[in-house]
Amino acid sequence: MNYAVDKLVLVPDDIDLSRSPLAGHLNVETYVLGAFNPGLTRLASGNLLMMVRVAEALRHPVKDGNVHSIRWEAVEGDTKGRYVLDAWPLDYADTADPRKFMLRGGGWKIMALTSLSWLLPVELTPDGLEVVAIHYDRAIAPQDSFQCYGVEDARISKVGDRYLMTTCSVSPERHSTTLYSSPDGLDWTFEDIVLDHQNKDMLIFEGLIRGQYWAQTRPLGDLYFAYPPGSEWRAGPSINLALSPDGYFWKPYRKPGIRPHAGTVATARMGGGTPPMLTEQGWLSLWHGVEPKEIVGIYRTYWSILDRDDPSTVLATNHAPLLEANPALTQPIEHQMYIRDVVFTTGIANGGDHYIVASGEGDLACRITHIPKGVFHA
Repeated sequence: MNYAVDKLVLVPDDIDLSRSPLAGHLNVETYVLGAFNPGLTRLASGNLLMMVRVAEALRHPVKDGNVHSIRWEAVEGDTKGRYVLDAWPLDYADTADPRKFMLRGGGWKIMALTSLSWLLPVELTPDGLEVVAIHYDRAIAPQDSFQCYGVEDARISKVGDRYLMTTCSVSPERHSTTLYSSPDGLDWTFEDIVLDHQNKDMLIFEGLIRGQYWAQTRPLGDLYFAYPPGSEWRAGPSINLALSPDGYFWKPYRKPGIRPHAGTVATARMGGGTPPMLTEQGWLSLWHGVEPKEIVGIYRTYWSILDRDDPSTVLATNHAPLLEANPALTQPIEHQMYIRDVVFTTGIANGGDHYIVASGEGDLACRITHIPKGVFHA
């Protein structure tokens, strides 16, 4: 589907790595592999705030027969810690995917990343189409061992007067969901780990339901039990639900959420996209579906409307993609492309007669799309 307003608003060359949290720590050259997957919220000023994932990578990761990765480690007496390099023998590494390398010989899947991610607040005009300021002084970087390989993929929800931001924190200890809070959407306080190992894409609903906080979650695993023959559902990752009295302690909801449909391969893998927003029809949820293709797959954005009182009830959904990767947008930065067919939607804001939707394009840049509200109907 084509939209009248659809553009890249932030690309890797817009990032000044001399102001990166990693600056001065590594005696090697780094570059921006991607500035993408932005959380989005509206500030009290009316401007929009993107929380951008900056994946900072080694320019030359392979040296002396080893492939290297970046890791944060604690330093006694220094709350910011330091960044170091780890070396892995190339004989044990599968480097087919430019975003990561798999390590062989462990008996199970083990991987390391080719970049370390940190979060950068980028302020936009109220329509989301121009950058007002890049707040390097408010960047969010690893600060504990459970974040030693980076902080990724922010999602921002405003519940009452409080901004809540979920992120993925990556380490050998766990691949967990971590929570930050803010009174203004700009100054963030780390709260704690709120979901444990390999539970990705946690999206807090922008409002309470029956006095409780609700969230979409997406647990990962290597084993899924089959649905009965002829079922409308496909076994695999799905978007689950959880609820909480305070936003910190979460209990899984007993009913399933949005499940992959057996009638399409486009949701062979799926997960949450934007925090659900309450509309007159119910909760609007944008999510991603992945069609298998080569190493990464084809990522597209889809939508569902959920019942306002019981979000496990899906009132409407559409198998036609809302957003697909747009090669015309990335043509000016074609020389920096390393994967294709990927749009990963991560933020939404009200724009009057349309929604302002923020996405990562090609794991490379930030895309803003204005989508008319009439597109969504139960």
